[in-house]
Amino acid sequence: MRRRKVPLRKCVACQQMKSKKELIRVVRTPTGEIQIDLTGKKSGRGAYLCGNVNCFHLARKNRALDRSLKSNVGAEIYEQLAQDFIRVEDEFKAKQAAADDDDDDE
Repeated sequence: MRRRKVPLRKCVACQQMKSKKELIRVVRTPTGEIQIDLTGKKSGRGAYLCGNVNCFHLARKNRALDRSLKSNVGAEIYEQLAQDFIRVEDEFKAKQAAADDDDDDE
């Protein structure tokens, strides 16, 4: 049986290539709103970050999200994203652990 190709994406902060499931997507919607997309299916321009806070802080420092989303990300948006990122980090890591357990079962 052939194995499926795993989609890879690059973290905008640390520049590491990882599977799409290991990264958190930040999306600029068509209306211009910037938010975290855990489903990976919201429409709009996306940028990917590793699932740890250090990469988020590095992206903020280097303005990597501004370049990737091709939009100016203001300080208040970064503050909101920081709160959202910390809130969803645990949920994201739990999903990752569950996915790793499923992979181990196969």
